[in-house]
Amino acid sequence: MYDDWVWKQPNWTSFTWKDESILPLTRHIHQKIGILLGQSQHNPEKEYLTLDNLIANLVSSSAIENETLNVYSLRSSLAKRLGVSLEQPYPSSERSDGLANIMLDALNNFEQDLSVERLLQWHQWLFNETDWTIQRIRIGQLRGYEPMQVVSGRIDHPTVHFEAPPREGLEQRVDEFIQWFNTSRTDTLLDPLIRAGITHLWFVTLHPFDDGNGRITRTLTDLALAQMDQQSIRLYAMSPIILNKRKRYYERV
Repeated sequence: MYDDWVWKQPNWTSFTWKDESILPLTRHIHQKIGILLGQSQHNPEKEYLTLDNLIANLVSSSAIENETLNVYSLRSSLAKRLGVSLEQPYPSSERSDGLANIMLDALNNFEQDLSVERLLQWHQWLFNETDWTIQRIRIGQLRGYEPMQVVSGRIDHPTVHFEAPPREGLEQRVDEFIQWFNTSRTDTLLDPLIRAGITHLWFVTLHPFDDGNGRITRTLTDLALAQMDQQSIRLYAMSPIILNKRKRYYERV
C-alpha cells in the first residue's frame, strides 16, 4: 500500500505549474486549432468529418478500457442525432445510443452548468444495457464504501497502481470539483487548455464511480474543450492520442 497518493497531499487541488514550460505549448496548440478552424470553414464534408472524429473519440475512449464497440451501430446513433444521412444505415443499439447521448450532451450543451445530476445521467447512459446489471455496478450512483483500487497481478499478491480517496466525504469532494469547474470557466487568467488538464486529473483522481471513471473523465475533458471555443472539439479527437500512448497515460493518471 502506498502513502504518497496525490490526494493525500495538503491542498492537493490547489494546482500549480510553471508558465515558462506550459505556455509555449498551449500557444502552439491554440495556433494549430486556429488553422484547423480556418481550414474547416469551407469544407463541404465538414459534417462527415465531425461524425468521423466523434466516432474515433468514442471508440478510442472505450478501447483504452479494453472495450470494443460496434462502429457501425455507433455511427448510426451519432448520424441520427447530428442529422447526417448515411448511404447504408446500420441498426443502432442501446449501447451506441447511450454513448452518443453522452458525447453530444457534452458538445451541444456546453453552456449548461455541470451538476451531480448531469454526471449521474452520463453514467446511466454509459451503462444503459441490461447486461451491466449482472456485474453489480451501481449505475447512476456514486461508488460504494469498499476501497476503490486499480490493481494487477496475482490475487494473493496484487500490485496496487492507484487507490482513490475514501468514500466518506466523496459527495463534498465531487461538489467542490463541480463548483470549481463551473466558476473556472470565466477565469480569464486560466488558459482553457490548462483548465481541461486540471479537469482531467482532478476528476479521475476522485474516481467517484464503481466503473466508467476514465470514460466520464475524458467526456468531461471534451466538455471543457468545447467550452473553450464551441466548435474546434468537433474537428479533432483526443482519445485516439491517449490510446496510442496508453502506457504513459496510465503512468501519469
